[in-house]
Amino acid sequence: MTGRSARAVKMREAAPAASPPERPGGRVARLVDRKTVILLGGALILAVAMGVRQTFGLFTTPLAIDGLPVETFAFAIALQNLIWGAVQPFAGAAADRWGANRVIVGGGVLYAAGLALTAFDPNPLTAILGAGILVGLGMSAVSFSVVLGVIGRTVSERQRSMALGIASAGGSFGQVVVPLVAEWLIGVHGVGFAFYALGGIALMIVPLALTMAGRSFAQDAPRSSSAVMLAAAQPLTEALAEARRHLGYVLLTIGFFVCGFQLAFIAVHLPGFLVSCHLPPAVGAEALAMIGLFNMLGSWGCGFLGGRFRPKYLLSSIYVIRVVAIAIFLLLPKTEANVLIFSAVMGTVWLGTVPLTSLLVAGIFGPRHMGTLFGVVFFSHQVGAFLGAWLGGYVYTVTGSYYPVWIVAVALGAAAAIIHLPIADRSIRAAA
Repeated sequence: MTGRSARAVKMREAAPAASPPERPGGRVARLVDRKTVILLGGALILAVAMGVRQTFGLFTTPLAIDGLPVETFAFAIALQNLIWGAVQPFAGAAADRWGANRVIVGGGVLYAAGLALTAFDPNPLTAILGAGILVGLGMSAVSFSVVLGVIGRTVSERQRSMALGIASAGGSFGQVVVPLVAEWLIGVHGVGFAFYALGGIALMIVPLALTMAGRSFAQDAPRSSSAVMLAAAQPLTEALAEARRHLGYVLLTIGFFVCGFQLAFIAVHLPGFLVSCHLPPAVGAEALAMIGLFNMLGSWGCGFLGGRFRPKYLLSSIYVIRVVAIAIFLLLPKTEANVLIFSAVMGTVWLGTVPLTSLLVAGIFGPRHMGTLFGVVFFSHQVGAFLGAWLGGYVYTVTGSYYPVWIVAVALGAAAAIIHLPIADRSIRAAA
């Protein structure tokens, strides 16, 4: 053996053994696993958060019988919605910066604490501090802006519409199950025990937050890589200023106000409205569950359609359907069958606005600051929710009827259907 050959043999022997080649698709499989964990975890978090929230309307009449006026509890829920919306942009920014799992853990603890405080001694002070302020703070950290922000960054642009729809449908699953459980708890064990039990359900959010650990950014097509780099380097203040100057973003924000008004009014006051129409309280729980059931289909459907049609036209169609459904419901006799049909129609277009609106925000501005930008839009939604929840209780206290607020909901829905049409939905990242 020559000296050169001997040296070559020694070098091969000293070199570390080459690792076996990675199985084709191994990295893809791990990425798919990561996406699946985040998607399922986000859907479960939304199921708990939105499911518990959907029950508050069931407490209005029992609390009124126990001495807490409808207007007072309605104001507490209205304040909850306002705080939820006001804090959500900051929660979304914190999740974008430090990780969503930390934010969600804190939100789950605050959510449960607010329900426990309300259960301790239901009175105006505990209702406002607990169901109002603490639950509002908790909701801001465990709901759409934070959860959908993580999902929107994890999946590619091609997958984003469907992923957001699936996660929103998860929130709908909670709206099917939890109201029925809450109605049973109220009827069998009373209001206080029901609040404590819902607080225990809300604590399930804390371990689920582990699924949101880490920060992932999907790689879109190579043709958009420069736009992705541009968005990733953009400071948050510049992104907010850019959004404020965008007319489509402003119109989207105004339209989401209407969505919040309609949903909060119906979720909080539909059970009481049905009782005032001489229907049993159980029909209210069935109506809320029916909304949640068909919302699963509607949220998934809107996510599916959002990848095939322009979201702004789908949003406009949703408001048209709501207007027609509410108008017909007001004209028909209030029978259990009519209530359930109305609830099914409303459920189909209930939270479908969320994946479509978040899809528009991500499509126009990119996913980098999606949590914060969607949080700002969602604040408008919650200002509308504040007015819808509070105005329903106030008008009923003053007039003894919910009908004036139903009419306002119809008029606002017609306006929202119009203002979504001129939204400029082209990506400004692609233009850059």
